[in-house]
Amino acid sequence: MAQKLVPEAKNGLAQFKKEVANELGVPLSDYNGDLTAKQNGSVGGEMVKRMVQQYEQGMK
Repeated sequence: MAQKLVPEAKNGLAQFKKEVANELGVPLSDYNGDLTAKQNGSVGGEMVKRMVQQYEQGMK
């Protein structure tokens, strides 16, 4: 098993995921198998979009 470089990041990413899903109206729960691929993809895609924007702002 790979060693996690920043173990604390897991909780932060989980919180970020919940916030994005809430903003997009995607109902996340402990089990998300009933969500569509479009719903899950929209959350992941928005997370990546925001992380890239944050990184780019930091480079300026």
